[in-house]
Amino acid sequence: MAVSILFLPGSIYAGLNILAFAVFTHDKLMAKINRGRIAENSLLLLAALGPIGALIAMVGFRHKTHQVKFVLVPVFAVVHLLLVVWLWPQIAG
Repeated sequence: MAVSILFLPGSIYAGLNILAFAVFTHDKLMAKINRGRIAENSLLLLAALGPIGALIAMVGFRHKTHQVKFVLVPVFAVVHLLLVVWLWPQIAG
């Protein structure tokens, strides 16, 4: 029962993380060729929704790792993981 209840939210969450990874990667590629960039606030909003994908792209491509604002991305990831750990017994139980 819990699996079917979690399928849609889990799929949406996975999709947001994939989207965050793709957008951060695209922004890095645009930075390399001096083309149009994605606004930092947009990247941060996307990172708040899909922090795991954003963090993987940041570390993997060394993108925005020296920007002070982007220290929030690992914080978002930790908050999301803590929410999953806290909510999982309530959902699965």
